[in-house]
Amino acid sequence: MPKTILVVDDSTSFRQVVAMYLQGAGYEVVEACDGRDALAKLDGRKFHLIVSDVNMPNLDGIGFVKAAKEIPAYKFTPVVMLTTVSGDDKKAEGKAAGVRAWVVKPFQPPVLLDAVSKLVLP
Repeated sequence: MPKTILVVDDSTSFRQVVAMYLQGAGYEVVEACDGRDALAKLDGRKFHLIVSDVNMPNLDGIGFVKAAKEIPAYKFTPVVMLTTVSGDDKKAEGKAAGVRAWVVKPFQPPVLLDAVSKLVLP
């Protein structure tokens, strides 16, 4: 059974590109258009990893991660931020919220897949 990854980004085309690479690597992908939509998808099903943008409407990536970590079923779900934001302050804020890896856009697919493979437990 493939591992399932939640991809959260307000750009439809970017979500589709990320989903294409992840599906090509054998993962199942669920997409969400912002943090609020992503929280609605945290409905008890198993996600092996979350890939999220930082800057999104309704609920940003850091706020989403903080809220997701409050849900017992997702407390230990690893999170990768995939974003244009590269400042140390925001990275520190993300780490404090529970982010495990930070990949800056534009990204090289092997870099993302490497981070994913290190965090998705077998």
